[in-house]
Amino acid sequence: MKFVLITGMSGAGKSIAANCMEDMGYYCVDNLPSELLSKFAEICYQSDSKFDKVAFVIDARNQRNSDDILNEVEVFECHGNKVEILFLDASDETIVKRYKETRRAHPLADGGRIIEGIEKEREILAHLKDRATYVVDTSRLLTRELKENLTELFSGEKRENSLAVNVLSFGFKYGIPNDADLVFDVRFLPNPYYIPELREKTGLDKDIRDYVNSFPQTKEFAKKLDDMIAFLLPLFIEEGKTQLVIAIGCTGGKHRSVTLASHVYKTVVNLGYKAKITHRDISKGK
Repeated sequence: MKFVLITGMSGAGKSIAANCMEDMGYYCVDNLPSELLSKFAEICYQSDSKFDKVAFVIDARNQRNSDDILNEVEVFECHGNKVEILFLDASDETIVKRYKETRRAHPLADGGRIIEGIEKEREILAHLKDRATYVVDTSRLLTRELKENLTELFSGEKRENSLAVNVLSFGFKYGIPNDADLVFDVRFLPNPYYIPELREKTGLDKDIRDYVNSFPQTKEFAKKLDDMIAFLLPLFIEEGKTQLVIAIGCTGGKHRSVTLASHVYKTVVNLGYKAKITHRDISKGK
């Protein structure tokens, strides 16, 4: 049985984390008094495997200090349980901003200034943060990015699988995709559009692929592109990126871009990354 204790600063994203853990199959208990950790673990063990993964959300509202929580964690682990502690943090400035945006009062401010509640909470949780298995600073994370980070930490996926690559073919005449991270222009390649018997086909057809790939510049470009992708993807993972859109464009988005996007997709998959491919404009202009 796996136990995760979710704690940290109010306004740092504990509710989002709990929702994410539920999506990963964890049974989540919100605002659990730390004194009930061991008791709830007993219930879990008596449930005939109904609860095999459990996440407890514990905050500072009902705690005198983090030593009280840590003492309960030690008692909890003395009974043969192993618990990982996830501590969510954020800068004081970020927390103040979030509370002002939601127009909520900080639970430890006692009607005073938000910053006073933050300072009190940091003091209460100081030792718990030091003991945490994972500390995640959410100051600059979007909700999507926080969920992706937690999925990587607790889903058991390999590091390569933390990056989802979307390969997209498109036509420049319809506009560059605004979510593209990398854009490659393949309009320098010979265009099958000007060959009557190929015009109505697409890069999904073997005739088009054979035509586009028959030119030495295509082979050279594909090789250089493969090398660049193999070089860049590990660096994107190291930087913390979890979503990457690689866009390949030609004039209409039907022939050359589809052929090269299919090649890139296979390259990404062969390198061991999660990938999907979309041909945005393949049906346009008919």
